[in-house]
Amino acid sequence: MQANNEINLEQHGDVIILDVRGDITSLSEIFLKEAYQKALDQEAQKIIFKIEKDAYINSGGISLIIQTLYRMQENKQIAAIAGISEHFKKIFSMVGITRFAKIYDTVDIALQALGG
Repeated sequence: MQANNEINLEQHGDVIILDVRGDITSLSEIFLKEAYQKALDQEAQKIIFKIEKDAYINSGGISLIIQTLYRMQENKQIAAIAGISEHFKKIFSMVGITRFAKIYDTVDIALQALGG
């Protein structure tokens, strides 16, 4: 489990990628809120969460992701998730995250699907 979080923003056309490094737990809240606010400041309409395959995501992290995706939906933004492990694809589907964001195997596939 990694203690540090880092979220870098990458612009690809009209798509912004939130490149999440490290594990996603309740301790990630400040990093995620800060990164999402930067995306809002850039008037992003399409956002991809890039999450490392080996990232640890606990229930607090899942809750943060759901809250952020809900805000994206309220802001009429299109959201996608890329790079997560098969294990978390199943969990995200079970907890309903797939109602807010489509999940793609890679960022390239997500970019292609979002037209970025």
